[in-house]
Amino acid sequence: MARYSPSVQNLIAKLGSLPGIGGKSAQRLAFHILSMPEKEASELADAIKEAHRLNKRCSSCRNFTDSDPCPICSDPKRDRSIICVVESPRDVSTFERMHEYRGLYHVLHGVFDPSRSKGMNDITLAELFERLSKSPEVREVIMATNPTAEGNATALYVSRLLTGSGIRVSRLASGLPMGGDIEYTDDLTLASALKGRVDISS
Repeated sequence: MARYSPSVQNLIAKLGSLPGIGGKSAQRLAFHILSMPEKEASELADAIKEAHRLNKRCSSCRNFTDSDPCPICSDPKRDRSIICVVESPRDVSTFERMHEYRGLYHVLHGVFDPSRSKGMNDITLAELFERLSKSPEVREVIMATNPTAEGNATALYVSRLLTGSGIRVSRLASGLPMGGDIEYTDDLTLASALKGRVDISS
């Protein structure tokens, strides 16, 4: 006999497919949702559908937005000579939270990771280089990918391709733990890493 009904098993499976959600957490979330009043459950489902329907990738930075260009790219007060390249939209929120960075962003939506069959064509590198070719005002690209083997490889790849372009390519300074995620870094550590960024241009 099945442990749960098919609909509950399906809900647990869908929740368990989300990043950072294990089997037990998926079960807890599933039963919490099932215990919600029908109105609240419907509002949760509607919020998911609406966010998915209304949000798209900004044509410039590729961050998720419900307006194009996004509020950051359209802000005339941002420094357009610097682009901070990050792995995910969550990283943009992390940088914005500390109020230290006033440049623009580019979201890769991943990094080069052969172990997961994710090549350079599977992230938004082509869009980044196209953007740079049309933006002569850009003087620096900050590679703010996570300090992992994959993040470092992606940063070095971008640095090599921009050799001779006149654009400085820098990397966040040491202080970020190897293998860590920028998303979970405290503001002070991230601010120090940003201010002390090092040149990786050839």
